[in-house]
Amino acid sequence: MIGGGAAGLFCAIEAGKRGRKIIVLEHAGQIGKKIAISGGGRCNFTNLNTAADNFISDNPHFCKSALARYTPTDFVSLVERHRIPYHEKKLGQLFCDGSSRRIIEMLLQEASDAGVEVRCGSQVHSVAWQETNGPAERFVVNTGTEIFVSQALVVATGGLSIPPLGATDLGYRLARQFGLSIVEPRPALVPFTLAPPVLHELAPLSGVAIDAAVECQGHDFRENILITHRGLSGPAILQISSYWRPGLKVNINLLPDLEAATLLREHPNREISLANFLSQFLPRRFATAWCALHCPSRSLKHYNAARLDDIAGKLNGWQILPSGTEGFKKAEVTAGGVATSELSSQTMEAKSVPGFYFIGEVVDVTGQLGGYNFQWAWASGFAAGQNV
Repeated sequence: MIGGGAAGLFCAIEAGKRGRKIIVLEHAGQIGKKIAISGGGRCNFTNLNTAADNFISDNPHFCKSALARYTPTDFVSLVERHRIPYHEKKLGQLFCDGSSRRIIEMLLQEASDAGVEVRCGSQVHSVAWQETNGPAERFVVNTGTEIFVSQALVVATGGLSIPPLGATDLGYRLARQFGLSIVEPRPALVPFTLAPPVLHELAPLSGVAIDAAVECQGHDFRENILITHRGLSGPAILQISSYWRPGLKVNINLLPDLEAATLLREHPNREISLANFLSQFLPRRFATAWCALHCPSRSLKHYNAARLDDIAGKLNGWQILPSGTEGFKKAEVTAGGVATSELSSQTMEAKSVPGFYFIGEVVDVTGQLGGYNFQWAWASGFAAGQNV
């Protein structure tokens, strides 16, 4: 098993329960660094509402089999068996009451009980295929100090997100080495950057949050957006970033529960300035900056009906053109990865290379924000662990 994150450990546990001799090779000095920081340190370990629609992939049906065979309820049962207190934050998102360390300790205990050997600080230098005349050893893994020979090899190396935690492209290199195709990896669940003219007005508002509905390419999310010193972040922006591509505009409804045109036309005080009017519904500083971007803030009586409709259209449909994203350094996950067409959806085994498995984030299956990526880790790890 190459990789000791959520998917790798879970696969090792399931395979170990079946009597398989498992060694987990983790290049970092400790297990589960990404688990540790997830959910603000409380680990959003699953989502009760998990469905295939919560995932992005070139083949949206690929994830269905694994998700059906290991559900959020299954993982919750494991958490409860280890007496880890948890709560539902919102929208089915489950978090530990305490530290995410409890989930790591649970996985390590399960691994120990299943006879799994975990080796940290073991960096894989190379993997080779050893030809045999029968069902004997196939893979030769070299860590520089040791050589491991095995009948099966599971790659659970994650994506390129958050390099300071040790992210590498090893999984993609191994896939290509064995002739498997890759869907180009890209940052997902990542903040947007904005062009200088827009950033000039918004950057001073860094830290201001706004409840909004965000849409791109037919996908929409209602959550907070957060202004940063480089652009936009917050849950709604992170969600929509997974569907965005360079050159596309993002539509933001700043008044998602209100019809801006009606409000502007029917407001009883026509002497009120546009900025002061907007500050009834939006943070005052943001209202002022938004007016600076789109129109001078005059009293409402100075705008004719057509101009009011134009302003209303921008409030209910503020279009921004991101200049880019903050990249893998700030991305919570990596979209793309090993093409699902190369793998069995039942077992996660490479169709063209017997005994070669890919699970978790390294595969072209990416969850939305809210515990879905962990559930994919558990489900894909379980699927491979039942067959490896």
